[in-house]
Amino acid sequence: MTSSTPPSTPPATPSSGPAGAARRTVLAAALAAAGSAAASVAPASASAASGSPAAPAPTAAGLVDNRFWTSYTDWRSGDHAGTRPVATRRPGLVIDAPAGRTDYTDPHTGRTAAWEYATWTSPRHTPTVPATELIASWNADTPPGTWIAVELRGRYADGTETPWYVLGRWAAGDTDIRRTSVDGQNDGRSAVWTDTVAVEDASSGVRLVSYRLRLTLHRRPGSGLTPTVWRLGAMASDVPDRFTVPASAPGPARELVVPRYSQHTHIGQYPEYGGGGEAWCSPTSSQMVIEYWGRRPTAAELAWVNPAFADPQVCHAARQTYDHQYDGCGNWPFNAAYAATYADMNAVVTRLRSLTELETLIRAGIPAITSQSFLKEELTGAGYGTAGHLMTVIGFTDGGDVIANDPASPSNEAVRRVYRRREWENIWLRTKRHNASGKVVSGTGGVCYLYWPAHPTAAQRRALAAVGLR
Repeated sequence: MTSSTPPSTPPATPSSGPAGAARRTVLAAALAAAGSAAASVAPASASAASGSPAAPAPTAAGLVDNRFWTSYTDWRSGDHAGTRPVATRRPGLVIDAPAGRTDYTDPHTGRTAAWEYATWTSPRHTPTVPATELIASWNADTPPGTWIAVELRGRYADGTETPWYVLGRWAAGDTDIRRTSVDGQNDGRSAVWTDTVAVEDASSGVRLVSYRLRLTLHRRPGSGLTPTVWRLGAMASDVPDRFTVPASAPGPARELVVPRYSQHTHIGQYPEYGGGGEAWCSPTSSQMVIEYWGRRPTAAELAWVNPAFADPQVCHAARQTYDHQYDGCGNWPFNAAYAATYADMNAVVTRLRSLTELETLIRAGIPAITSQSFLKEELTGAGYGTAGHLMTVIGFTDGGDVIANDPASPSNEAVRRVYRRREWENIWLRTKRHNASGKVVSGTGGVCYLYWPAHPTAAQRRALAAVGLR
């Protein structure tokens, strides 16, 4: 990795190494190599797509399956132990009467505390695709004195099951517990890579054919408090190994007006959150989209930030997405969960199957935060290479090129970029690539965060349904 590589979020499915280790290793290398070269690049200009001639992109039906529990009927289903659904305008799940009490020793503080808890276990879901990867998302409110844990148990084709994998111990704040993923989880066939349950060797034919999710709600004993969970689910996928994808035909042009923030504005700030602002591509992108939807932290919530720092809301986003085990702000579900702490917001991590699907969302006014990795020469005008980076797609030009708010820009004013459609499409949708050493490593295969209002417009509902979300 060269000094021009901006520190950012590594790929979710490393090709080797102990569970979760590869993502943190890549991030640490990026932090160590961070320099000023990435902050000196000039914005790219729009240009004609290069590479293969345009052709309709395959819909790849069946490669991705989304299942989210969100309705009152959803929350009435499954197995309840001390939980109950609430039939408000935004239905959710709360503690009714605790099922028991447990002690939790926070691995990041060493403190042990007692907690009342209640659980909900989803019905078994059989995705349309036997999966090599599953990524969970949740939207919840956790008042001080409460937190949640999310687990997933998958079933293999032979009928055996994984352990209950912990996918996050999460609270909106960081005063009661330290928000954390859990390392070292595997059963020899699948493993947890920070935020992703993945089959360790997809070529073996091993697949997860169904799964259940378990939600545990915690509160301080006797407090009467409760978390409220509005959305819980997972994206299951089996995207085949591919170094390239077919070119897609451009759709209509549209550009959304999304706030522009540079992670490089925050270089050296709050290094306790993943090494400082130079590593904050994910929360910086999240904050852009949160503010696009008219939400932002209050003055009281920002009071802890040094008043000399510009854009304190980006510092806030980094703190609120920080994963103490991963030691970074790039945990995908934690970013989505942060976005959903704002009033009436939905947020998920999913995969899109084509650039055409992304255009469908943009036309409906929904930007997307995309994850990609590339060599410097693979993305004209970027001026850097990266083992993994988040940026916000805000539109498409008349020629179909991608308009992105790229937080790896030297200033807020330079954040808006135009990237060549064919180059960008390939680096985002591929699952395999060659790194600077020529080694075959992972690509993200269309991973993105999507944030939208809890009560979207009819056009937005249609666009979300078109990509398998509700």
